[in-house]
Amino acid sequence: MSGKVKIGVVGVGHLGQTHARLLRQVANAELTGIYDTDAPKSQSLAAELGVKAFASLDEMMNSVEAVSIVAPTSFHYELASMFMKEGKHCFIEKPITSTVEEAEMICKLADEKKVKVQVGHIERFNPAVLALANLKLEPMFIESHRLAQFKPRGIDVAVVLDLMVHDIDLILNFVKSPVASIDASGVGVISDTVDIANARIKFTNGAVANLTSSRISQRQMRKMRLFQRDAYISIDFADGIAEVYRATKPEQSAPIGINLGTIGIGDATRIVSYEQPEAPQVNSLKLELELFVKSILENSPTAVSADEALKVMVVADSIVKQIEESKTFLNF
Repeated sequence: MSGKVKIGVVGVGHLGQTHARLLRQVANAELTGIYDTDAPKSQSLAAELGVKAFASLDEMMNSVEAVSIVAPTSFHYELASMFMKEGKHCFIEKPITSTVEEAEMICKLADEKKVKVQVGHIERFNPAVLALANLKLEPMFIESHRLAQFKPRGIDVAVVLDLMVHDIDLILNFVKSPVASIDASGVGVISDTVDIANARIKFTNGAVANLTSSRISQRQMRKMRLFQRDAYISIDFADGIAEVYRATKPEQSAPIGINLGTIGIGDATRIVSYEQPEAPQVNSLKLELELFVKSILENSPTAVSADEALKVMVVADSIVKQIEESKTFLNF
């Protein structure tokens, strides 16, 4: 395929509006129009961007080659399957669907219809994560905290699917080992679903990840710490900064970054160094959309495939079910 990809945006809430505005800046994309059940909102944004406000999804279907689905999670499967069955490529905001079964059907449809599906696990493209591209990651212990102040949007699903999926996706990508077991607990405080959750994931290679997510915190936090042989890595997603501390043997090559001195004695002597890898200055969402369009034009794999998103859903679903089945799940 050559030229520009004709693409529409389904759902123009806060995030959907951002999708639409950024697609106008993607060189190989042609934003043909938008659709939302809130017609006045759709018409207002369409007028601002100089595109069409489609009156129906059927009308959009006939005018696009691809869509960006930014509707509530509970509608992801219905919308994506509708467009995929007509041969349209889909960018689906995270999580891919509400259930594992729906995610499996999306994967099957993508194969049957030979369409591209990319899922919006945006933290993969956070500058702090991109800064670690040249670092060999082999973490054996990971700790993540993703805390947010309460916002009404997103509460149609548990905090595990709303926030924790970001960290589950990254951890599965970092560890690259099958999950051996999961222990989880959580509580619903102000919504009908889980608002605070903690999960401990053990992998077959011995790695362990401890994840905490909350959407009713007083202060926001998006951080992850990775511990591996001879290195400690800190990732601050909010500030887009990664920090790497290494402990190397004196006879090895000169340490990268700032030499902080030595620890230990004799054979246990290590040189401690600190480095803040340069983070690319990118708009993570725009980069996601650019890669999606590129995969369509070049017929190449998408940056975050439906199969990868399904693996995230399997872990997230296990966490949610374990919480719901436990006595720690309370509603107030």
